[in-house]
Amino acid sequence: MNTIEEVLIRMDQIVDECKNQQSRIGFFAILYRQVTRRVRDGILAGEFEDNPRMEVLDVLFAKRFIDAYELWKAGQKPTESWRLAFEASKSSGHLALQHLFLGINAHINLDLGIAASDTMSGKNLDGIKKDFDKINSVLAELVDGVKANISMVSPIFGWLIPLAKGKDEMLLNFSIQIARDGAWKYAGEYHNDTNKDFQIQDRDKNISALAKKLINPGKFLGFLINIVAFAEWKSVNRTMDQLDQVANETLQGL
Repeated sequence: MNTIEEVLIRMDQIVDECKNQQSRIGFFAILYRQVTRRVRDGILAGEFEDNPRMEVLDVLFAKRFIDAYELWKAGQKPTESWRLAFEASKSSGHLALQHLFLGINAHINLDLGIAASDTMSGKNLDGIKKDFDKINSVLAELVDGVKANISMVSPIFGWLIPLAKGKDEMLLNFSIQIARDGAWKYAGEYHNDTNKDFQIQDRDKNISALAKKLINPGKFLGFLINIVAFAEWKSVNRTMDQLDQVANETLQGL
């Protein structure tokens, strides 16, 4: 894949595969497809500091997810943070939001920094900072939009947030702001280290630990999640379609 259009063709195929197989990987895939479409439209509209470079970044970024997905489907091992996300997708006991955050965790906390560095190979990484922040803003707005409308697929989610003292980020041990800041810091570390394999393995180990907390957030929060999950939609296809609608409406407003 060398263009966003080629990425979108593969993303369409993955979404269809997830629907046909009732795979919860589709929750992340359908939102990420919307992000990719939004970036494509932004490039066509000349929104970025360097639009051709943004296409390179977007393709490299997307390939990290697509390659991990294809490795896992082939019975091979992707990075551990992606493996945990994919394995968790087999369980109906996790919330749709947990599945989304597991994908976002692997993709932003690990993949984005690598993609940014690879885009700027042999160049000063700081040159891509503005466009890096731009793509993160799109992701953050999308997550906020989905969280604000998650009651459409998870009817009692909003009722139980106050029991977590209003700290909905704590409910899933994840913060998109922290992820974004950490991704840029890691991009710099990866960019300046000649031992790329070590950097990926070391970072993946840390991000995998966060994934495990997302999967098992502790007794009290786990109890709340079980209650929410009981009332959440069970149809993967129906949930994917609703998430697609919410994501589209959110991104249309950006």
